[in-house]
Amino acid sequence: MDELDVVVAGAGVVGLACARVLAQAGRAVVVLEADEAIGTGISSRSSEVIHAGIYYAPGSAKARHCVRGRRMLLAYCAARDIAHRVCGKLIVATRAEDETALARIGANARANGVEDLVVLDAATARAWEPNLRCTAALFSPGTGIVDSHALMQALRADAEAHGAHCVLHSPVRRVAPRDGRLQVDVGGADPCVVTARAFVNATGLGALDLARRSQGLALERIPRGAYAKGSYFALPGRAPFSRLVYPVPEPGGLGVHLTLDLAGQARFGPDVEWVDAPNYTVDPRRAERFYRSIRGYWPGLPDGALQPGYAGIRPKLDGPPADAADFLVLGPADHGVPGLVHLFGIESPGLTSALSIAADVAQVLGVAHSGKGT
Repeated sequence: MDELDVVVAGAGVVGLACARVLAQAGRAVVVLEADEAIGTGISSRSSEVIHAGIYYAPGSAKARHCVRGRRMLLAYCAARDIAHRVCGKLIVATRAEDETALARIGANARANGVEDLVVLDAATARAWEPNLRCTAALFSPGTGIVDSHALMQALRADAEAHGAHCVLHSPVRRVAPRDGRLQVDVGGADPCVVTARAFVNATGLGALDLARRSQGLALERIPRGAYAKGSYFALPGRAPFSRLVYPVPEPGGLGVHLTLDLAGQARFGPDVEWVDAPNYTVDPRRAERFYRSIRGYWPGLPDGALQPGYAGIRPKLDGPPADAADFLVLGPADHGVPGLVHLFGIESPGLTSALSIAADVAQVLGVAHSGKGT
C-alpha cells in the first residue's frame, strides 16, 4: 500500500485550484481524475462568466468566495495571460413590477461589498444596447467572461511545476480513516489502495455519492442532493448585444440570460430542469420557452434563430427551489477526521470562486496561503 501526502479527487477547476495552492505550499499532491481528461464535468459546461457576487445571500460562502474569488481570478488571468474580458453585465427589469426585485438585487450586492453597480433608466439602457427592451436596469461593470479551459490548463501547469501529479482514468471509489491516515480506494484499469495524510473530495457531481460510500462523515451530515439541469441554445451570426444581459432571477437559477464567448458569439441559458440523474441532451422543444423568455428583453429575436447548444448540471444540496443552497466545505473541525475535506454543492459561482475556495481548503489543512490569485 503506497503512502501519499495529499490526494485531490477531481480535476475540475476547483480541484485543480486546490492542487495548485497545496503544491505551491510544498505539499506533495496527486490529483485523481476519473475521466480521460481534466475539466470534463461541471467545469466544461458552464457559461464561463466571471461573476461579481451580486445575488448571493450576504454572509454566505457563495458571496464571500465570489467577491474574493473574482479579484483573485482577474489577477491570476492577468499574470498567466489567460484569455478573459471584463465586458460588464446588464440585469434588466422587463416589467414595472420587476423593478422592486431589481432594487432588492442592488441592495443585496452592496451588502456583499459590490459597490460599483450603476442604476440605469430605460432610455440609457437602450442607448447602450439598442436591441434591449426594459423598464430599468442595473449595470455591473465588473462582470466578465473567461476561457475556462485555458484557466484549468494553467492551474494544472502551475500545480505540476511544483511537483503535483495528475492521474487520469482513476476514479476514487471510497475513503476511510485508518490509523491516523486516510485509506483511498482507487478504481480504473489498475485498481489500488493508497494511504494519504490528507484528502480533498472535489468530485463535483459525484461528491455526495463518494461521501456516502466512504467513512468519516456521518450520513446525516451529508446533504440529500439534487440535480438541476441547465440547457443552452446558441445564436449563430453576430451577437445582438455587447454586454451580458440577465433578467431578474427565477427559482433555482438566474433566468435565461444572454452570455458571450470570447469570440463574440451569443448563447442563451441556462434554464432550470430538475432531473433524477445527469444527462447532457438538449431537447430542441425547450427552445419554445427560451423564445418567450428572451423576447421579454430582446423582442427582435427572429423565429427559428436558436440552435441547441449544450447542457450542464448544477449539483444542488437539496431539491427545488433550493434558492438558498450554499457552498459547503466540511473539514476536520466539522467531522473530526484529520486531513479530510469534502466540497459539496460547488455550483455557480464555482468557476469565479475556485481560487478562493482553494485558499480556504489550504487553511483547513493548515497550509499557509497568501490570499492572492497569482
